[in-house]
Amino acid sequence: MADSRPQSYGAVNRPKLVVTAEGKKLDERLDQHENYEFGGPFGVLAIMTGFPLLMYYLWICLWFYDGKLVHPTSVDDIGPFLHQMWTHVCVDAYPTAYAWKVYSGNIFLQLFLAYVLPGFRQEGLPVPSLGYRTLTYYCNALSAVYATMVIAAGLHLSGLFRLTEIIDNYGHIMTVAMIWGFGVSFGMYFIAIGTGTQMRMSGNFLYDVFMGASLNPRIAHIDLKMWAEVRIPWVIVFFTAVSGACKQYEQYGYVTPNMAFMCLATWLYLNACCKAEECIPQTWDMYHEKWGFMVIFWNFAGVPFSYVYSVVYMASHDPSKYYFSTPVYVLLYTTLLLAYYCFDTAMAQKSHFKMQQQGITPDKFRRAFPQLPWNTVENPTYIQTAHGNKLLTSGFWAYSRKPNYVADWIQSFTWGAIVGTASIIPYFYSVFFIVVLIHRCGRDFERCSRKYGEDWERYCKAVPYKFIPYVY
Repeated sequence: MADSRPQSYGAVNRPKLVVTAEGKKLDERLDQHENYEFGGPFGVLAIMTGFPLLMYYLWICLWFYDGKLVHPTSVDDIGPFLHQMWTHVCVDAYPTAYAWKVYSGNIFLQLFLAYVLPGFRQEGLPVPSLGYRTLTYYCNALSAVYATMVIAAGLHLSGLFRLTEIIDNYGHIMTVAMIWGFGVSFGMYFIAIGTGTQMRMSGNFLYDVFMGASLNPRIAHIDLKMWAEVRIPWVIVFFTAVSGACKQYEQYGYVTPNMAFMCLATWLYLNACCKAEECIPQTWDMYHEKWGFMVIFWNFAGVPFSYVYSVVYMASHDPSKYYFSTPVYVLLYTTLLLAYYCFDTAMAQKSHFKMQQQGITPDKFRRAFPQLPWNTVENPTYIQTAHGNKLLTSGFWAYSRKPNYVADWIQSFTWGAIVGTASIIPYFYSVFFIVVLIHRCGRDFERCSRKYGEDWERYCKAVPYKFIPYVY
């Protein structure tokens, strides 16, 4: 497999992060199961059953009930209402052979592209559970996604697979995605147990399936957790928006500025994940979060089929229902681009800072568009911890502990705002996302407090605002 990096890249004699003896004791504790999260076994059971049902309900309301949140109007209506919902699931979301072919075809295509396309190797952070050994990640998401775009264009133009089929078979494909999500989650649990690679286990079967058993399962040089985080959800999200645009063009002979907005917004997010794939190994998701239902189902089904409700609504409704004046379009597009800039550069600043601590020089001149100004902080300030890590206090990270979360949420809000008040359902993404971000932020801050102790208190005084500077 070709490596586009210079041969000196990855040399073993460059400086490494030094973890102190005290830090190792803290890390050892963090790698043990101490407390249940997400409400424990009953909480994760509620999530694993409730969220798929919610996905079905919101899709049915969008597609069949004009985007309104329908409900029984009396006790006598409950039975017929539930029967009607179940009929929609059984008929309009049945996992057809065609849906299996489309969804599974994308899964295997992305695995194939990840295996064969050229890329470069990126070293991750030291993993405490592996004796602080660093794992190498093979990054070729950018070439894979553009290869996917070329293949999709060829299939569409040749008539072998019209992209409109994605939105037309949305319910059927969504069910297949859910089956994949459950299947991979349980499968990975049993594989980890069978191979003895499980870690940080609670002893409760359902909870451990939800949180995951293994940390970094791989097929050859493909890290499945990193692969699934980018190649599955955001590829589907983008092509769902493109499918909606193709649907509009076939119906009306044009694409609305609203649908074009979603094509741009989803491409920005997908492209950002791919061009900055080298930053992903530096994240908590890679070196600490296990690969379980919480992550797997969300990547395989949750993200791609609950974040694009605005596309589903626009593809099934007349444009007159969500038409805006030119100033509103200008405001929405401007807000999106500014939020994207802050999101992209904040993520890059943090990851590049971590790379610098490992002696890795971020390749800012790699052919990846767009490379934005201020994505690396020169001469950064930081707080040195007794653990051995450094906490960044420069760039966007001087004003907020989670500036990327704020920008990320603003983007999610515009994804719903692009349909205005036509339906409340497209705002699900931003409402759900803020709950997830606050919960994730709490988990992260608690972990950091246990890990860094008094140094974390010093950091919180230096950067007092969790999200929005001077507000919260």
